[in-house]
Amino acid sequence: MSTEHLDVLIVGAGLSGIGAAYRLQTELPGKSYAILEARANSGGTWDLFKYPGIRSDSDMFTLGYPFRPWTDAKAIADGDSILRYVRDTARENGIDKKIRYNRKVTAASWSSATSTWTVTVTTGDEDETLTCNFLYLCSGYYSYDGGYTPDFPGRESFAGEVVHPQFWPEELDYSDKKVVVIGSGATAVTLVPTMSRDASHVTMLQRSPTYILALPSSDKLSDTIRAVLPNQLAHSIARWKSVVVNLSFYQLCRRSPARAKRMLNLAISRQLPKDIPLDPHFTPSYDPWDQRLCVVPDGDLFKALRSGKASIETDHIDTFTETGILLASGRELEADIIVTATGLKMEACGGMSIEVDGELVTLGDRYAYKGMMISDVPNFAMCVGYTNASWTLRADLTSMYVCRLLTEMDKRDYSKCVPHATEEMDQRPILDLASGYVMRAVEQFPKQGSKSPWNMRQNYILDRLHSTFGSINDHMTFSKAPARHSTPVPSKS
Repeated sequence: MSTEHLDVLIVGAGLSGIGAAYRLQTELPGKSYAILEARANSGGTWDLFKYPGIRSDSDMFTLGYPFRPWTDAKAIADGDSILRYVRDTARENGIDKKIRYNRKVTAASWSSATSTWTVTVTTGDEDETLTCNFLYLCSGYYSYDGGYTPDFPGRESFAGEVVHPQFWPEELDYSDKKVVVIGSGATAVTLVPTMSRDASHVTMLQRSPTYILALPSSDKLSDTIRAVLPNQLAHSIARWKSVVVNLSFYQLCRRSPARAKRMLNLAISRQLPKDIPLDPHFTPSYDPWDQRLCVVPDGDLFKALRSGKASIETDHIDTFTETGILLASGRELEADIIVTATGLKMEACGGMSIEVDGELVTLGDRYAYKGMMISDVPNFAMCVGYTNASWTLRADLTSMYVCRLLTEMDKRDYSKCVPHATEEMDQRPILDLASGYVMRAVEQFPKQGSKSPWNMRQNYILDRLHSTFGSINDHMTFSKAPARHSTPVPSKS
């Protein structure tokens, strides 16, 4: 039986993968492609996570697609609305018919002799193989199989239920229960105000604080623009407005961290109840944007704190007890339910192995080219979003660049493109954050270098210009193969 061959294989049917498919079929309609999705449903993050209150922490004008206007009222949207938006985009553009579910890519092997990838896919009971000319990973950066949970002493002695947000039990009833949420990141600040509405009390227990920014869930200026202009034009204006505002604040944080700290602390102190001090609960030891800021829509976390239904503790855990958590300070927090909002477990390239002409690629030894390709790995791209802005902004630029690269290759009849670093450079993590989940997995991922095109700017405007007008030939080698697939085997229905 012939192995099916495709021009482009996209891995992952989440926000990035659906966007990649749209760009590919719009800009290169003659290319054959398929999307391989390891799970039974599309939507990625927005289908996986089911914890109470799940929402975006970026506005939907930038987290949404530039080609499909966001029309809902809330700019900071709930998870169900985002999932519906992603799936509607796929259905309206026929992309849903290109998705093949329950297909996890476990290995990919490149052959320079034929300029093709051979991709091994597990379907549960058996493996299948496909070949493609270009492999594009839109599988995200964390493991869907498990989150990160520290080894808490005494955990087995706790008589209540311990839950990780990545695997939220549908039947969990926290009504009138005492809940402790361990963590201080985006998941924790989402869970605390949401659960406090029904729980007896919710305590956010953090080892160290995070910078928090309260923003309106609706954008009045964008709403005004959308009320008077056509949808697509209004969406574009609102998107660029958000880009400029967010980028300006990021630059302020990086260039004048002391001033940014004062601004953030002043805004928080105005919303805190008198019995909760700013220090130590909201005064991180690092500068703003060394780690990602947490957004709380309409100040809902502070409303929960002011109501008395929620509280915050900044301390270390000594041990779990039968009835709760004993802190290093000697205080014990009573709990019926403990939620370990302790982060993600990062995973490069969906955990797949990559070979080039029989040699296994060690990702941690490679550089990331323009934040989207890997040094000395041909015809391969991966989708990595911004850390200081919405993921989709950079994901869409990557997809447009991939289309531009493929167009150039077709124009010149090239079958192979491979980026190559000609000199050693200082190395930094590809996700330029000091967050624990990044530091724990830094050796698994390709590094960014200190010079262009091996560094990742956190600047959408510059990246947009470079992605659209920058040189395709920069540190990139092109060649023709002695043999190429000419007629793809028809896709499976």
